[in-house]
Amino acid sequence: MTILIDDAGYGDLLYGTVIGAYRPETDDFYYDVIDVKYFQRPLFSKKEYLKQAGRIAQSLVKRMKPRKDEKIEICQGDILDKAAEHLIKDYGEDRIARVRVEGRAQDLIEGAYLNEIRNLGYEPIPDRTEKWGKSFWHMYRWLKANPKMRRFAKSGWPRLKRYKMFR
Repeated sequence: MTILIDDAGYGDLLYGTVIGAYRPETDDFYYDVIDVKYFQRPLFSKKEYLKQAGRIAQSLVKRMKPRKDEKIEICQGDILDKAAEHLIKDYGEDRIARVRVEGRAQDLIEGAYLNEIRNLGYEPIPDRTEKWGKSFWHMYRWLKANPKMRRFAKSGWPRLKRYKMFR
């Protein structure tokens, strides 16, 4: 048995980030969200979102009640670096591996993120993961047209200060 951990939405302009855990053998799936406030000032510059990713990953794995010999595979993305450290401490280095998460696990976690942003009233573009630039500008224009929704923008990224909306 294996538990796979991945994230979705980290690089997007809108909403927080979904951290999900999936066990292929039983089709168990759980997720939680790093609140968008961790991607805004002042918490963003303190990299508090990394701590939250670690906390959420630990909580999800605990919820899945891993068996003694069960492997835990974590996406290689840097947002999950702290999560990997925490899980190594909790379960041992021999049970933890950094991998590229694909297939059903990735689809479920990505789907959870898409559902979360749809709940805000935003409809993502098709193939948004293959068209990051186009997706960014689509989200940007949506935020511009919906000023009350700006509180859901990941406004802490330093490069966003170029845009009037984020100054």
